[in-house]
Amino acid sequence: MAPPTEDDAQWRTAGDRIQALLDASAAGGPAAYERAVQLVGEVTDLYGAGLERMLRMAVSADARLPELLVRDDLVASLLLVHGLHPHGVDRRVEDALDRVRPYLGSHGGDVTLLEVVDGPDGVTVRLQFAGSCQSCPSSAVTLELTVEDAIRSAAPEVTSIEVVSAAASAAVIPAAALLRRVRQDAPGPASWHPVPEFADLGPGEVGGFSVAGITVLACRIGEKLFAYRDRCGVCDESLAGAALHRRMGSPVGDAVLRCPNCRAHFDVVHAGACVDDAAPLAHLQPMPLLTRDGVLSIAMAAQPTGAGMA
Repeated sequence: MAPPTEDDAQWRTAGDRIQALLDASAAGGPAAYERAVQLVGEVTDLYGAGLERMLRMAVSADARLPELLVRDDLVASLLLVHGLHPHGVDRRVEDALDRVRPYLGSHGGDVTLLEVVDGPDGVTVRLQFAGSCQSCPSSAVTLELTVEDAIRSAAPEVTSIEVVSAAASAAVIPAAALLRRVRQDAPGPASWHPVPEFADLGPGEVGGFSVAGITVLACRIGEKLFAYRDRCGVCDESLAGAALHRRMGSPVGDAVLRCPNCRAHFDVVHAGACVDDAAPLAHLQPMPLLTRDGVLSIAMAAQPTGAGMA
């Protein structure tokens, strides 16, 4: 796969820009809008036909090339648009989950694809979470901003995602119901934001960053980066000045974050759970941090501005 370039991230929002231009053309009246839509359709069909011929030529030369092509996010998305992707929806969903499992594992969780059902109302994906994803207060955020994003990017034909309880009853929990509480606490829509500057943190470093008007605390443990909202789970104060510490007798790499105000300790590797006996249920609020289209990005639900790191 070719290494990502600096402008790779712009292609993810290309569809939004095209739609904005089409909407703007409506100012010229219905006829102008229809002509603009027709023009975009003609150009898309032309490039799609050319892409299909190129793919046939590539496959005839080397049957392994399709597998190489779909490893590039931009190429894979174009193949999906034109119905040329070599993999079915089941394979694409499983591959998408494989890409986010390292993030889930870093917070002590995992996800299993139970089935993909192509019914009269569209394609439904049924999942089951394990580990901390079953009960962690941030599990709904993890579903919405990480797993759901990955699935819908890889398989846009998926119309619904359901989570199946691990209980014996195996009750199906619609994703909308699982997310209802989180959406009440987060009034704005969720979105991803590029944060390449996080990668500049050295091992053991903690830094505060402003992302879309919200202060985020990022830290690096070994090769892994973790991100949390700038609020202590015990005293609810800013974590400005927080530092990573290794607990006495703990293995190398088992670092905890200490609040500079109340001195509470949080396990940043495992979903920010408080490790102090005095507050066993307290936790930090983790934020999904993934590489998307070759760019390190963070997901968050919009919140009112004004809360920041001092």
